[in-house]
Parts: sequence; structure tokens; C-alpha cells
Amino acid sequence: MDRVRRLEVVQRESVLVNFVYCHPVGHAVEALQYCLGYRSANPQRRIAVVLNSATAVDLASWCDAIDEVYTVDIDVFEPPTADILAHIPREWDWVVDDPRGHQKWQHDFFPGLQRYYELAAEHFRTTGGHTQVGAPKPSYQPRNPLRLDLEAPARSWAAERLPQHAAPTIAVLPGGSAQRWRYPSLASWQRILGAVTDRWPAARVCFTGKLADDGRTSTGFTRAEFDALAGSVPNAVWALDVPLDRQLAAMQRCDLLLSPHSGFAFAALAVGTPWLTLAGNDWAEYYFNPGVPFYSVLPDLDRFPCYVVLGNTPDPVDDGPRSPTMSAERIDADLPELIEGAAWLLSTDADFDDAMRDHAARLHKLFGGRTELMYSVDDLLTSYLR
Repeated sequence: MDRVRRLEVVQRESVLVNFVYCHPVGHAVEALQYCLGYRSANPQRRIAVVLNSATAVDLASWCDAIDEVYTVDIDVFEPPTADILAHIPREWDWVVDDPRGHQKWQHDFFPGLQRYYELAAEHFRTTGGHTQVGAPKPSYQPRNPLRLDLEAPARSWAAERLPQHAAPTIAVLPGGSAQRWRYPSLASWQRILGAVTDRWPAARVCFTGKLADDGRTSTGFTRAEFDALAGSVPNAVWALDVPLDRQLAAMQRCDLLLSPHSGFAFAALAVGTPWLTLAGNDWAEYYFNPGVPFYSVLPDLDRFPCYVVLGNTPDPVDDGPRSPTMSAERIDADLPELIEGAAWLLSTDADFDDAMRDHAARLHKLFGGRTELMYSVDDLLTSYLR
């Protein structure tokens, strides 16, 4: 019987999602979402994924849409060695690449990425085709809810750390992995959290992030800054510098996550936690997880320029210095909307489809009707304009 089962597995159509890009956590979540789409289109498929070894590879082990996980050690700024794919099977029915690996403007910034995808074209042999995400084949079903299945030890740890609480529990990730000046100052964050606790005096604030510099993404804040933030709220708990599964299990017990744009927030959405985004810097939000509401506080692009292609970062302003969209002036301008966004997410009215319609309309207006700027995974954004 075991031999028969093995033969059945071998005979299933195989799809390798070759999603090697830069290492931030959000790109791994994108890969999982696409794996889920290929699985949903044909549940009998064998689904495998290739990821940058420096990204959050563990996420794939908590996604039941994936059968096999492979990693490659790559520096996107340096051409990889010719044997980078030697450990990955050559034969597949389909190989589906991340389209960014074939975009010239990406190659200009990441020559190692260009060479990797050239080597992939030489390495893999397919019976169906070697194509890119978004191609007509292999069949793909978009817009699936992604839910990570965290293991019991992490969930038990989080339950002990965050027992039931009558008031809202708000997770705070004060910054991502970019330079410190690209996120709000300590004073700005204290002002934000002061407004939060003024509105919800009994709120519990769960601080999350990663200080350890281990070659993967980390939070560009110091421990002293985290301590100062915790000292500014009446009820603080920590999910800082713990393994990713514990951080996400803690997120799962929070009523929302408040942060600037961060790939970690993509993973929080994948455990069902609503995201309140202080939007700005390079990228408008482009990952939305069906069924999980969110609210993105969009900046005034005339006052606080952002959303420009790589290499055109706006000059910092005199607040530290600080990125324009993370400056004290911007925080002051949008703090009332941030608090109202939190109130909506914490209410019983919060709904994913309403969130998408509202966000798509506001972003469409912000971009002057230019839908080509409204990129999103599975093209969710523009579908809500119709």
C-alpha cells in the first residue's frame, strides 16, 4: 500500500513556484499566497516553492498548500554561483517564476537576481512550461484566504503571555527593516500611543519586532526606544525578539496590528489579525488577505511625497532627520484618522469587502485615477473599483 501511495504522489501534476527575490518577510507571504492559488485551482497538485534562504522560510511550513520547500543562498546584488540550484530537482510539469526576476529595472538594481533567473531557465526542465506568475497556464484560482496553521507550543506560549483581556489588545510594530530615519521618531510614537490610550484607557499594547541582527530582516529600533515606548502606556506586554511562530501567535491574540508598511504585517494578516497602517515611504500596500479587514492611513502626496520607484527616495525633512511620510508634521496631520481607523477595526462593523472598496477608492483618488499604479497581489485592488 505504501508503494501505491508513493506512485500516486509521483504522478500528480507538479508546480514549482520559483519565488526568489529580496529577503523581507512579506515576499515569503506573497509566495505562499501564489502557492495557495495554484493549489486551489487543482487540489491534487504537488506544490513546491523556492525561496531566498534569508527570508522567513518557516512560514511555508505553516501553510498546508505547500508540499515541498527549497531554499537558495543568494545575494541579489551579486551574481550567484553556477551550482546555486544543484540541490533542487530539475524535472517539473510547471515552473512558475516571480515576474520581478524578469524585469529590467529590477535587474538594474539587483544583478544577482537577473543571473539567478538565467540559471533557473537553464536548470529546470518542464513538460508543461516554464512561465511566470500571472500567465494563463498553469491554472490558477485567485483571491483565496491565506491562514497560517501555527503549532501548539507557540499558541500556548502566546496564550500565557496574552491571556483574555476585556479591553482591546493592540500590537505595535514601530518600524520595519529599513534605516531608522524612515520610521517615526520616539516622540511621534509616544504621541500616537498617547492618543490610543486616551481613547481606550484600558488597552493592552503588545510590542513586537526583532532586534537581533542575524542576516534576516530586523526592526530598526533600539531596545532603549522600545523600553521608552512601553513606559508611555499603562499596560504593556512583550512579543519582542522571540521566534517568528511566537510573534505570530501573539499577533493572533491581538485585535489589530498598528505599524508602518512592513512585510511582517503581511504575515500578521495571514494569522487573521487586522492591520492599521501608517502608510508611506516606498510602497503603497499591495497585499490584502481576503476576510481580514484593514485600514491604511494614506499620506497627502503633495505635502509628504512618497511611493516613488527605487532610487528616487524623497529627501528627509528636518525632524531627526525623518522620511517625509513618517515626520512629526505628517503624524500630527493624520493622527485623528489613525485613531478613527483603529476604532473602525475594533468595532463590529469592520468588514474586508468594505475595507477594500474604501481603500481602492481613496487610493484611486490619491493616484489621480492611474490604475496602473495600483498594483496588488491577485489584482484585488482594481477589482474593487468595478
